[in-house]
Amino acid sequence: MFSPILAGDIDVALLVFWAFVLFFICLVFYLRREDRREGYPLEDEMTGRIDSAIGPLSTSIAKTFKLPFGHGTVTTPTQLREPVDVAGRRIDRFAGAPYTPTGNPLVDGIGPAAWADRAPWPDYDQAGRPRIVPLAEEPHISISVNDAQLIGWPVIAADGVVAGTISDIWVDRADHVIRYLAVTTPLDGKVLAPMAMAVVEKGRGQVRIDAISADQFNGVPRLAMPNQITRYEEERVLAYFGGGYLYGLRGRTEPFL
Repeated sequence: MFSPILAGDIDVALLVFWAFVLFFICLVFYLRREDRREGYPLEDEMTGRIDSAIGPLSTSIAKTFKLPFGHGTVTTPTQLREPVDVAGRRIDRFAGAPYTPTGNPLVDGIGPAAWADRAPWPDYDQAGRPRIVPLAEEPHISISVNDAQLIGWPVIAADGVVAGTISDIWVDRADHVIRYLAVTTPLDGKVLAPMAMAVVEKGRGQVRIDAISADQFNGVPRLAMPNQITRYEEERVLAYFGGGYLYGLRGRTEPFL
């Protein structure tokens, strides 16, 4: 008859238990190393000094990933990261003190206007085509005849002034939704505004975007190509409008009470 006792007080159940404990320790060790691929090494909050801590749980083995659609490779973790020069200063000398902008916060990347340094190519669909394009370049998507067509409508900014006119609509090929509105400003500048921040006032025949003022529409980051937006450019555009909810109008930076 089979006996569960292997040797002395060691049986099969005890052996399985210790095998599980060893596996779990190795799993935690592996995961703690893998999560060091982004955001590390840490920086001192006050001085910006790079934390040089080393050890088995502080670094991960470099891995190289092949990017789709012929965009080469990327290796993580990124080595020799350069310090970031923030266009702002702390309002007080303690850890966690907020920054106050020293320039134009909408383009300097302060607070809600911060952006990530994403890839300089478009977001692609499964077929390898740019995912976000002007409506005219995607014949399978159209605006319903029962909905507002939007093109030619004025855009009302946060200060109640007409910022420009909608000249085009950019759609998402994969999700079949409107992502951006192309706005032509009075200075003949064509910029993109996020549809998620727009309110269509069908009864008035206008679109209201209360993130920024009318004159700030002229400062929206431009696209390198007229019919294509890269991931990096999306970050800049969204950060510009997102930061406007705090920095767009002077009174927004003041406390409510």
